[in-house]
Amino acid sequence: MRLRDAYSAKSIALVNEQVASNKIAYLGEGLFPRKKKAGLDLKWIKASKGLPVALQSSSFDTVSTIRSREGIKIEQTEMAYFKESMLVKEVDEQEILRVQEASDPYGQEVLSHIYDDAQTLVDGADVIPEIMVMSLLSSAKDYSGSPKISISSDGATYVYNYDPNSEYAENNFTELEGTSVWSDLDDSDPIKDVDEACDAVEAQTGTRPAYMIVSKATMNLLKQNEKIQSYVLSHNVNASVIMTDERVKEVFSTELGITVIVYSKQYKDYTGTAKKFFPDGVATLIPEGALGNLWFGTTPDERTLLGDPNYDCAIVNTGVAVTVTTTNDPVHTKTTVSEICLPSFERMNETYQIHAWTPVEA
Repeated sequence: MRLRDAYSAKSIALVNEQVASNKIAYLGEGLFPRKKKAGLDLKWIKASKGLPVALQSSSFDTVSTIRSREGIKIEQTEMAYFKESMLVKEVDEQEILRVQEASDPYGQEVLSHIYDDAQTLVDGADVIPEIMVMSLLSSAKDYSGSPKISISSDGATYVYNYDPNSEYAENNFTELEGTSVWSDLDDSDPIKDVDEACDAVEAQTGTRPAYMIVSKATMNLLKQNEKIQSYVLSHNVNASVIMTDERVKEVFSTELGITVIVYSKQYKDYTGTAKKFFPDGVATLIPEGALGNLWFGTTPDERTLLGDPNYDCAIVNTGVAVTVTTTNDPVHTKTTVSEICLPSFERMNETYQIHAWTPVEA
């Protein structure tokens, strides 16, 4: 049996569809729905008190420059490009040749490993958008209040500043200090902090936040907070109450109408180090519904190879290109996964970020 008889870009796409149906979706996928457009440029209008901020387009693979204009403005920048491949080498091809029938159990095991490699690349492509989205929703911690995306690999660095005039930093960001930090379990008042943040958003936009995203470590601090514990105890007849995530969520829901989301998913970066999508120390308030869109552009692989009968290319997850090619010397089957993506953030000013505490390792 030849490998190409059982392994192709379309078959990888089919396997990915089956895997995706059983996979727990990333939080960012619901907040920034996926959309596709042709080319590299990304343009959108973002309301900021009626006057959007403009990002000028930049050269590919370089940091974006910034400009501002009067009146109605359009944000424009180039989307980040990501590409990676895996090989089925000659020794693997030899293993496939040993299989006489596609139903051979041995062949199924070998193919399973090859498909797992391809799925690893597609899964890696899905990590990039989630890193971007969660960076926008939590980067105020590291960028003095301005939502940004900063991502780099293999010598290419992309930095996008969604708040070039620092308006978000001034109106939608708070850095708690002194006894107000949430790690001060005795004196801090998280309910008051969140209520004030909700008031600030509502005063600007007329929309009140409905959700608050925190990490597990931040939730653990909220469970130990004296004021929150006192509230829970005052509403329970029992002498002692076990503080759980659900009890804390009930406090915020009852008092402020806020649903707390504890986001603890992790990923491995390019060095193999496990990292959290949403960091400790930040609490982000967001409204109901989508906050923007996750835009996918046309990768060089898709533009050049899709539709060409001489090449094997398919699109998965809206904008991720999967290409399978074969070389003759040496005989390798190469699976390449590429994407060009960047989120828009039209409802940025309806969100609010609180730098609530600083982890010891930060």
